[in-house]
Amino acid sequence: MSGKRGWEPVHLPEGVAPPAGAYTPVARAGNLLFVSGQVPKDADGRVVGEDVAAQTKYVIEKLGGLLEAAGSSLEQVVAVTAYLADIGEWGAFNEAYKVSFTGPYPTRTTVGAGLHGVLVEISAIAVAGEY
Repeated sequence: MSGKRGWEPVHLPEGVAPPAGAYTPVARAGNLLFVSGQVPKDADGRVVGEDVAAQTKYVIEKLGGLLEAAGSSLEQVVAVTAYLADIGEWGAFNEAYKVSFTGPYPTRTTVGAGLHGVLVEISAIAVAGEY
């Protein structure tokens, strides 16, 4: 093996908090962008939103900003994985989600998860740039 990866990290603009762990926030492989799970925390680490609807809205806005920095947009999202601290909040999450994404909606998997101090986390795969 040559050691060269078939993907590269996307360089993010100023004001985006660096990752808290050993991961790349956005990676590009060919014409696809892979966005790591985003949580409702601002650049200073403060949780934004008191309920799952508000947190979902903020996370999707944050996701959109990362995609725009990478030359894409929410309209180019193909697949979403959402994690809810309380799967019983699926209805409120789904209503907030529908406001940010338009049909036809991306594929989506939503699961309950033991999140730390937040109610929702969302990761996505998008087409890079125009399709």
